[in-house]
Amino acid sequence: MGRRRRTLVDPESIRTAERVPHGGEPDQDVLDFSANTNPRTPEGVDDVYAAALEESRRYPDDDYSEFRAAAAEFVGCEPTQVIPTPGGLAAIRLAMELTLEPGDEALVPYPSFGEYAREVRLQGATPRFVRYDDLPDLGPTTLEACALAVICTPNNPTGDAIGPDTLAAFAAECADAGTTLLVDEAFLGFTDRASAAEFGRENVVVARSLTKLFGLPGLRAGFAVATGERRDALATARRAWSLGTPAARVGAHCLRRDEFVRETRERVARERERMADALGTEFDVHPSDAPYLLCDVGDRDVATVIADARADGVAIRDATTFRGLDSHVRVAVKDRNATDRLLAALDV
Repeated sequence: MGRRRRTLVDPESIRTAERVPHGGEPDQDVLDFSANTNPRTPEGVDDVYAAALEESRRYPDDDYSEFRAAAAEFVGCEPTQVIPTPGGLAAIRLAMELTLEPGDEALVPYPSFGEYAREVRLQGATPRFVRYDDLPDLGPTTLEACALAVICTPNNPTGDAIGPDTLAAFAAECADAGTTLLVDEAFLGFTDRASAAEFGRENVVVARSLTKLFGLPGLRAGFAVATGERRDALATARRAWSLGTPAARVGAHCLRRDEFVRETRERVARERERMADALGTEFDVHPSDAPYLLCDVGDRDVATVIADARADGVAIRDATTFRGLDSHVRVAVKDRNATDRLLAALDV
């Protein structure tokens, strides 16, 4: 670990920080393709939540043994390596709090999730932006100058996942350079790829989100995975009662629904292919391993494309808010009926 770490955001940085735009449609009457969440949830969630709500008259068991066991089995690590957090973003912040100090630099991919740069800045550190697909090719000189490197796989918003051998090699290079590697696997559960948690490297921290795969983004459940002294530091710095009882109980239940996960992966792959074929007749569609597609609308006005879809009751994501993109939208992959409505709204 080396240096003594702070466990709070940098007070000076808060004064200049800004919020980051995200997808998500509050109007219940609009079909939301702007947020990449599963339209379905596993069976039994309602009953588990109701029972957990009754248990919420007491504080949660801060050990979260059931949740950690389910999470460990899901990603292929030991339960002791799991640090429960209220969502994947909380795992990202926790890892950055323990890694970055004012004046540090962090390698941040683009175009990618905008919260990475914001969280880096909140620690008083400086993001060094690198094309997401160029990150694994960086040499030791660049890595040694940075305290942290962030990888998002599958990358948001492009949707492509990094190969496991490439990621393992990059993790080793980061270790040699003394650089912490933070791997955001928020959407990896939609694929059958193995988690970087299996690497067992002390310089690697994995951030996972449950709520996208299981269709419960408002529940706020996730976890980090780490080993050795870094795991100990994360576990100590974690806020007490970091998951509410409903989130912990429902999260553990969902993580054990193997058939639901398998069916979700099959449906997403099938619908994504159908969507890509149809959208490709009008737009340039980026290849994707994720539950979303990035579309270049070309000479069309992005705001007009979004407004026209919304007029037909469909919300899509303005992807020009991602660094490096100026003519793009992003659409989630849902089910067949929803896809038909999206394609009709986009006149495809």
